[in-house]
Amino acid sequence: MYIISVAAELAGVHPQTLRIYERKGLLRPARTAGNTRRYSDRDIERLQMIQRLTQEEGVNLAGVRLFLEMEREVERMREQVERMRAELERARREARREAARREEGAIVPLRSLPMFPWERTLP
Repeated sequence: MYIISVAAELAGVHPQTLRIYERKGLLRPARTAGNTRRYSDRDIERLQMIQRLTQEEGVNLAGVRLFLEMEREVERMREQVERMRAELERARREARREAARREEGAIVPLRSLPMFPWERTLP
């Protein structure tokens, strides 16, 4: 954890810039019991990314905010896809087990097959 002056130096900005980023919601440093800001390595990486976007790519702070929101949404979607993959794999295993229990060539009623989670809400 770094105090604001060290974090600013590591990111190559003035400490006031860090306060501005925090007010604009681009950064949320941890706080001590005395309400002093403490910046983590992850915060420093975020600061460096913000600097790269603003200085090298010419993105304004509103654009940076949108970028960060999209990054969070992409991460949320990745997690959702991973959960769906796991559910699909469980459903496939269950379908294989069900098929193994049935006689070869037997007629299998459609209702006896396991449903995917997204199919459960359909009539």
